[in-house]
Amino acid sequence: MGIGLAFLAMLAFASNILITRYAVMRLSVEAGFFVVLAVNVVVSGAIYAVELGLRSAPYSWNWRGAAWFLAGGVIGTFLARRMLFETVRLVGPARASVFHSATPVFSLLAAWLLVNERLGAYEFLLMAIVWTGLWLTHSRDLTASGGALLRKGMLLGVLTIAGFGFGNAIRGVAAREWSEPAFGTFISSVAALILQLAATRDWGKIRDEFGRGLPGGIALYVGCGTVTTLGTIFVTMAMERVEIALAALVVHTTPLVIFPYSVLVLRNRENLNPRTALGALIVLAGVVLLAVR
Repeated sequence: MGIGLAFLAMLAFASNILITRYAVMRLSVEAGFFVVLAVNVVVSGAIYAVELGLRSAPYSWNWRGAAWFLAGGVIGTFLARRMLFETVRLVGPARASVFHSATPVFSLLAAWLLVNERLGAYEFLLMAIVWTGLWLTHSRDLTASGGALLRKGMLLGVLTIAGFGFGNAIRGVAAREWSEPAFGTFISSVAALILQLAATRDWGKIRDEFGRGLPGGIALYVGCGTVTTLGTIFVTMAMERVEIALAALVVHTTPLVIFPYSVLVLRNRENLNPRTALGALIVLAGVVLLAVR
């Protein structure tokens, strides 16, 4: 069931990628990020309120669990996302996506450091299979022009995936300490939103960005916030049931959704080829083997 929940999280995050493609055409990321974070807070809070009203178990507070969820919001939601935006600006989305595919490795390291989580040889083999497939899905030439920018963005890219990786592990530790995925997501989202508000200096620019935005932009970012909230809740639930590193790996198999969409809807506009198709099939095979192990 844990792998299934992680797969649902992947579907939610893949939907976010697809929606973001259209959202950024109508409203800048700088302004849209505020919408996403605000929706994260509202949706996770609403889900927890409904859950609390329906369940028989009473409300309970766990300081350690809350602290872990808070740390996850600071590191995984706020810092990592901000660094990802800057990495994309420096080296471009194609190169940044290669950095991002290495996140499960840092999740594995963080899980080992934080909870002494160890995987067997078979799990490592399956992780290697999935990671190989993910690497094959990046079809663009990363050695082309822009090498100077790539070097400048290298350190920031490594810090970005370290932030996402450790954020995943921290969320997993929080879930095992305090089984409140919806409320924990609410705590993380509130922390990220407060930090984003505190870090923003040029409010005039943000206001202007909203003013220049095209119709539908805010609605699309609301969609992004909704699906990322669901994805975060699903992956938190998954990490209660399976190893943190395996859940994080499945969450990063978004090419399984992105590639069919690119072929069928975008008509192969993103230069898909047999190599990337092979990579997607390898990823799918690895995920299936993880689910039935």
